[in-house]
Amino acid sequence: MVDYARARRLAVRIRQITAATLEREVKDPRLAMVTVTDARVTPDLREATVYYTVFGDDTDRQGSAIALESARGVVRSAVGRALGVRYTPSIAFIEDVVPERAGRLEELLEKAREADAGLAAVRVGAEPAGDPDPYRVPRVRDEEPEDAEVEPGPVEPVAPDRP
Repeated sequence: MVDYARARRLAVRIRQITAATLEREVKDPRLAMVTVTDARVTPDLREATVYYTVFGDDTDRQGSAIALESARGVVRSAVGRALGVRYTPSIAFIEDVVPERAGRLEELLEKAREADAGLAAVRVGAEPAGDPDPYRVPRVRDEEPEDAEVEPGPVEPVAPDRP
């Protein structure tokens, strides 16, 4: 039986161990701007995926990816020592694309705000194209006195004047 709660707890612990190991034990200068953002463990606890972000340009990202691949054994050993599980999960590093997508969403939202501001500027002083009250008004019958009691009933719409 698979214990998903245990897999989540191990993923959190693997994320912490990986971040500490990269900071203290791995002495590669290419890992200076790496942040471990998340970790996921398969339900059988055999494989772990560690997500990371890199502050910098594409060359920094490529250098960090190479450095993480070379440090994978050190990280796996540290995870195995710290967890104390029967099988130490294999570690895979994947760059987290959420910050890039969030930046793209921010750009799109800014475009939408600018478009809304442009529409608001056009809307100032504008008047409706048709009648001021485009809805049909119920017909008022002239033959009924004003003080007479009127039974509620269906209201007849006024037909528009057609030529």
